[in-house]
Amino acid sequence: MNQFDLTGKVAVVTGGSRGIGRAIVQAYAEAGADVVVASRKLEACEVAAKEVEASTGRTAVGIACHVGRWDDCDALIAATLERFGRLDVFVNNAGMSPLYESLDAVTEDLYDKTFAVNLKGPFRLAVLAGTHMVDHDGGSIINVGTIGALVASPNELPYACAKAGLNALTVGLAEAFAPKVRVNGILPGAFRTDITKAWPEEALSGEYVPLGRLGEPEEIAGLAVYLASPAASYTTGAVIRVDGGITRKV
Repeated sequence: MNQFDLTGKVAVVTGGSRGIGRAIVQAYAEAGADVVVASRKLEACEVAAKEVEASTGRTAVGIACHVGRWDDCDALIAATLERFGRLDVFVNNAGMSPLYESLDAVTEDLYDKTFAVNLKGPFRLAVLAGTHMVDHDGGSIINVGTIGALVASPNELPYACAKAGLNALTVGLAEAFAPKVRVNGILPGAFRTDITKAWPEEALSGEYVPLGRLGEPEEIAGLAVYLASPAASYTTGAVIRVDGGITRKV
């Protein structure tokens, strides 16, 4: 179990104040890491950070960051290094999938915002984090995508396209930053978070999932710990599905 120990490490998780990101933040702190909770809303980040500190005793800091803006991305990396002096694990988890009535109703603004948050910002953040890690003690970058990048539906096509680009980014950066930095991806399926509250009953039922239900955020956190830890020392360029065996989208 020592292979999964993150003591002495500093981990940053975007979209870390809720859902899957929040579960990953908690798991990292429980594994011994100090954590940065990053999200658009500073108050939500600070609340999550206080909860993590209270429950684990690790240092947790909330930093506001709109990942679709490169200035914010630069500031997040700089603030982390100023606060902790190191960066060992970076998780690109923040994402957005705006609704639209039909494909021909997708506006240029919606398309651009979707790509900014799901691909443009993660590119910048991963490049900055990885460059620092290469120049220092190495590290791990984890890109959280979606099974929709492989099994796309017309209801979320711009999002799926952007996340497919994130898969390509994962593979490319794994080569670019080797051997000191490992870069891997996680493809969640349907997970029960606050976002699913607006889903129709058919989607919430999980009947289309071979395991017969939606996943819980904590069920992805173990993989995130593995990929961040020495236990995954020979794992890079991998894109791993965590979707209950899903083969189609609702």
